[in-house]
Amino acid sequence: MVKHMEAPAEAGSYLLQHEQKDLLRFITCGSVDDGKSTLIGRLLFDSKLLLEDQLTALEKDSSRYGTTGSGELDLALLVDGLADEREQGITIDVAYRFFATEKRKFIVADTPGHEQYTRNMATGASMADLAVLLVDARKGLLPQTRRHSYIVSLLGIKHVVLAINKMDAVSWDRDTYERMVAEYREFAIKLDIPNVTCIPVSALLGDNITRRSSAMPWYDGATLIDHLEEVEVGGDVTSAPFRMPVQWINRPDQDFRGYSGTIASGMVSPGDSIVIAPSGRTSKIERIVTSGGDLQQAVANQAVTITLADEVDVSRGDVLADSKIPPESSDQFSVHILWMSADAMLPGRPYLLRIGSIMVGAQITEIKYTVNVNTLEHTAARHIDLNEVGVCNLALDRPIPFDPYRKNRDMGGFILIDRITNATVGCGMISFALRRASNIHWQALKVGKADRAGLKQQKPCIVWFTGLSGAGKSTIANLVERNLFELGRHTVLLDGDNIRHGLTKNLGFTAEDRVENIRRVAEVAKLMTEAGLIVLVSLISPFRSERQMAREIVPPGEFLEVFVDAPLEVCRTRDPKGLYKKAYAGELPNFTGIDSPYEPPVDADLHLNSADQTLEACGEAVLAMLSQRGIV
Repeated sequence: MVKHMEAPAEAGSYLLQHEQKDLLRFITCGSVDDGKSTLIGRLLFDSKLLLEDQLTALEKDSSRYGTTGSGELDLALLVDGLADEREQGITIDVAYRFFATEKRKFIVADTPGHEQYTRNMATGASMADLAVLLVDARKGLLPQTRRHSYIVSLLGIKHVVLAINKMDAVSWDRDTYERMVAEYREFAIKLDIPNVTCIPVSALLGDNITRRSSAMPWYDGATLIDHLEEVEVGGDVTSAPFRMPVQWINRPDQDFRGYSGTIASGMVSPGDSIVIAPSGRTSKIERIVTSGGDLQQAVANQAVTITLADEVDVSRGDVLADSKIPPESSDQFSVHILWMSADAMLPGRPYLLRIGSIMVGAQITEIKYTVNVNTLEHTAARHIDLNEVGVCNLALDRPIPFDPYRKNRDMGGFILIDRITNATVGCGMISFALRRASNIHWQALKVGKADRAGLKQQKPCIVWFTGLSGAGKSTIANLVERNLFELGRHTVLLDGDNIRHGLTKNLGFTAEDRVENIRRVAEVAKLMTEAGLIVLVSLISPFRSERQMAREIVPPGEFLEVFVDAPLEVCRTRDPKGLYKKAYAGELPNFTGIDSPYEPPVDADLHLNSADQTLEACGEAVLAMLSQRGIV
């Protein structure tokens, strides 16, 4: 139970003392059924922070779901909050719990052990300063032990507690413990984890959790709670160069303009010189404003509003930084990526990247290799699957300010977002900027797109025909181009089959190759609009993401998506090239509509039903759309 204060004054004093304690964020991780939830439950129970209703609920849940037997409390149920978790006896989601001792406050994340939930574990680790890695003394180090250790190292956690649990199940055997410690320390050296503390425990019985175990007199180290109270994990962020990503322009009235955000690293005082990244403009700190009044100094993790001495242009996503040690800026990077989506990561596919308050377009331009997290071996790969870690080259649509992740987690860590579903599909860490990014610049041209289009007296655009093979895309596109030609328009038709004889002749029909095929055609189409042409593209282009990418690389209104819609059976009946016959015979793997998916447009600019309309009527509908849009 929570201690009751005897008087209001004592309560106020206690709360003030509690507020001033420092905070340690840590995770528990490891393989399935190693006792992570039980360990956290033990910490909560022994810290005496459970209320009567929580204890009552625990007793009830223990009788229904408990695995300890004989009416004992199942402390794991304090953490396993999801019904599925309680029924299966495993952790699926990341469960966060708060507790405190006389010396420190803690936020602990209980992360799942199953391999398919590695992404959940990474989510919990991304905000932690320390990891408690549990190992079942009966089983030894398992693949998930190594997987979680690798991710812990990758995410910059420098303090690991190896808690060898269930020592009671091996009769408190010292040799078992020391053998596992030696094996893990050897693996940790490869991962460059600098601080490893090993503790033999029994989460179920409480040995070496909050009290020293009498069953293991051979162990003379700290208990788990003693180590958590005493370990020093801070200092690095505060001593690092000042960085504050701007989250909000604070303008309550015309007399005040401040820049609000949470300081990612370092410290700052009024009068300090700063630089605004990525613009490079400089100024000085005028005030540091908070709800409790102005500060003479602010440090990492404080949320503040900063005013500047000069009128400079600062936007959301910019970074206020130490002018003597500014962050780098680039649009191309070498990165580590942990993939978190069931749909594989494909090079060339467009994603959104969020780093701090910045959102930019992103593409993986090259997968260098994936990492076998058990052996640390590097493996060549063309895509990255769920829970895999890859080392890749990443390109953005504009430069961003950054620090390498190993120096600053806030300035170097990012997530990737699917453009269509808006789901988070990956998390990543910037290693360094690619040197070639600083060697390439836009060349100013004396003749531009508007000049070329004006000479042709037309409005350039891309008309993108998509649909299944046999739907009629090429025939309709040919009819449209012939009519445009007769109207005196300057056009070019990029047909999927013709393109594969040259520009994309080295590509096959895997998902990765299809993405690259569409990317190349989209870039060529864009170049041709720069020449002032009306570009007709006839391409199956089965994925919405790539069609969206093609739309976004040209200005709004210059991309018109035409969905040539015909049922699969109609296309199969037409089968002008005999492709469906070969596909059903198993001679054409990855054929769209048969064993490779087609994602129809959700909101096409023009929807043609080529099964019910003549192809000539479809062509006339396209011309009518171009007339309505002011193209012809």
